[in-house]
This record gives sequence, C-alpha cells and structure tokens, in this order.
Amino acid sequence: MVGLKHFFKVGWSVPVLMLVLVLAVAGPVAGQMQRFPKPEFESGYEQPDTVTPEPRSTAMEWLDVTLLVAVMGAGAWMVLRKRSRQGVLWLSLFTLLYFGFYRDGCICAVGSLQNVVLSFADPTYTISVTVLLFFLLPLIFSLFFGRVFCGSACPLGAIQDLVIIRPLSMPAWLRHTLGIIPYIYLALAVLFAATGTDFLICRYDPFVGIFRMDAPHLMAILGIAFLLMGLFIARPYCRFLCPYGVLLKWTSKVSKWHMTITPAECIRCKLCTTSCPFDAIDYPTDPKVIKGSREGARKFLLYAVLIPVWVAAGGFVGYKSHTWLSKAHPEVYLAELLITRPEVKNDPDNIDVQTFLSSGKTMEQLVEEATLVRAKFRTGSTLAGAFIGLVIALTLLGQVTFRRNSDYVPNRGDCFSCGRCQDYCPVDRKMPVTTPVIPTKTIQS
Repeated sequence: MVGLKHFFKVGWSVPVLMLVLVLAVAGPVAGQMQRFPKPEFESGYEQPDTVTPEPRSTAMEWLDVTLLVAVMGAGAWMVLRKRSRQGVLWLSLFTLLYFGFYRDGCICAVGSLQNVVLSFADPTYTISVTVLLFFLLPLIFSLFFGRVFCGSACPLGAIQDLVIIRPLSMPAWLRHTLGIIPYIYLALAVLFAATGTDFLICRYDPFVGIFRMDAPHLMAILGIAFLLMGLFIARPYCRFLCPYGVLLKWTSKVSKWHMTITPAECIRCKLCTTSCPFDAIDYPTDPKVIKGSREGARKFLLYAVLIPVWVAAGGFVGYKSHTWLSKAHPEVYLAELLITRPEVKNDPDNIDVQTFLSSGKTMEQLVEEATLVRAKFRTGSTLAGAFIGLVIALTLLGQVTFRRNSDYVPNRGDCFSCGRCQDYCPVDRKMPVTTPVIPTKTIQS
C-alpha cells in the first residue's frame, strides 16, 4: 500500500507538470503574431535608421572565454583547496557584474546550448569557436571538479544566490517531481532549436531583461517572481527549470574531484544539513532502509519493467503533439493562417501576410515548406516525448535505489559547489579527529 501510494504521489504528478509546462512554454510561442520583418510598401514612407550596437570584437570575445576559465578555475580552487565560501561569493559577485550586467547576460553557457543544437541540425548555420567554448568548458570543468560553473561563474545563479534569506527545505518527493521540469524544458528547447523555430531559453530567460534593464512587462514580472521565490526556495530557476543544469548534473556525477563537506573525518554534527539551502546533502544510510532492501528489490524490478512502457507512452504523446507544437514555426503558422482564413490576404494591416505576398513566393511553395517543417516536428516530438518518458521512468526507479553512505556527503549531481557547508563544518584539517561523535538516532535518507 505504501509503494502504491508513493507511485501515485510521484508518478501521476509528473504528467500534470509536463502538461502545464508545455502549455506555458509552447502556447505563447504558438500564439505569436507578426513574425516577419516589415515589408517594403511603395507608399513614399521612409523608415528611420535604427541604431544597432557594434558587434563585439574577436579579441573581446576571447577575453570573455579567458575570464570564464579563470573564474571557474578559481572557483574550483576555492572549494577544493582553499575551502572558502567567501572566496566563492566574491567570484559570483564578479560574475554577476561582468557577465550579467556588463555583458547583458549574453553570451551565456545556458543559451549556447541552442546554438550548438541548431548548428548540428542546419548545415548552413555556423557558430563561432567562442560560443562553442562557452557551451563546452563548463561541462569539461564539471567532469573534473563538479558544478563550479553554477557556484562561481553563472550570472543566472549568482543573482539568485544573493537573495537567499530564509530557505525552506522541500520534501524529497516534491523535489524529485519538480526535478522533471528541466528535462522537459531541455527537450522542448532542443526541439525548437533543431527545427529553426525559436530559441526558447533566450526568449524566456527571466533574468536577462533585468541585466539589460529593458525587460518586456511580462518577463519583468517573471524575473521578479523568481527572485521573490528565491527568498524562500533557493535558486528556483537553477534547480527546477534550467535545461543546461541537466547536462551539468550528468557530467558532475562522474567528476574526478568534487567538493567535500569536511576536510577530515566526519563527526556527524549535522551542521552541514542546515547550512545547505538546496537540499543537496545525502544523509548516512538508515539501517532500516538496508533491512528493507528485499521490498525495495521488488519495487526496483517493477519500475525497471515499466521503463519501456513509459518510453513508449512518452513517444506516443510526443507524436500526437507534433501538429500543435509545429504551429510555433512561422512557416507552418502562416500556411495554416492562409488556408483556414484566405480573406486575410486583403488585410493590409497583417504584416506577416503582406510580407509573404510581396516576396513572390507561391502558396504551393509555402505549403511544401510547412510540410517539411511539420515532418521534422513529427520525428523530433516523438523523440522528445520518448526522452521525457525515459526520464520519468528513471526518476521513479531512483526512488528505490540508494547509495550506502556512512557520512554526510554532497550529492554530486545536485551540489552547486557554493561552499556553504564547508564554512559550517567544525572539523579542522590540521586537527585529526580521534573519537567521532555518533548520534543515537540516524536520520532517514
């Protein structure tokens, strides 16, 4: 009965979150209007010259890459050798000022994911070496040192880190359920970028408008909402939305060196558990869990058998959604508009339609292009749905698997390498502990 209750609590809440996110992200994009540049009408009107900022020089782009490497390297040194939370804090403050406000939040490693995807999907699209390095370097660093990019070099994380006042600990089942959302966001971002539809991560970045001081009304509200939420739920965007964090989580789990809480033998004072606002510390394994491993084995077998079912179900949902999702693409949107409402051809105020009519392209060509785009969405949506189904299945499977920990240790995938727990640890590296204090009651993991 407990296992069934747990299944409904975690398992059935995930599809609901999936639906909510799809409606929230794809809906507004699909409903966009006036997508194309303004046409040239022979009315005698001359459009004023727009002021376009000068492109950033190659030397300055390489300066950005150099500073990124320097900040991540210093962050790794701070948490692995120096064990200084204050040092990490100063690095994140520099990151916020330079990569956030001075560089307007662009280019960032989070958004570069879409450039890399589009370069693979579209042979005519190329990206610079510096953009590619912004995508790869944080992942490479995480393979060796954990998520030092998140703790020291990400402006999106830095601005949230500074507003943490009274963080609340969330139930494990809720954290795991909300943890599905970044995977859904990642799948949608990859799908939209690969089809040339939109860069969702950049369009719906809640903080870039704050960095540039020119956020649209809706995005300004979203950014402020995330910061207000961050007062009590530490780093909500990083933990429950960031798609790039998914990749960092994968690579950090196999990192060669990783931040440790204590420099010597753990005395189990539990101070680190109250210092971490991200619930990223794994507790010592409860003996009751080990004794009940036979029941856990049955659950593990059941969830493992259901993996293909979840994958197939996700792929089916994705396949059924491809028609609706493809409407976000401008070609599909315009083709459907002209087919269902041919009278809009006579509407001089519809810039999208007038741009198409003035381009000389025939309706047959537009429909053919829209058909090709929809075919890409059919394949991509099916794969994205299957991926989300696999993530849900593995999340459920993860609820019945555990590592046997003898001490309090940072979770390699969830830890942001911020160094807070190190500041709270009373163990001195120079003072070896001879008699560890063992609590009478072990807290469940």
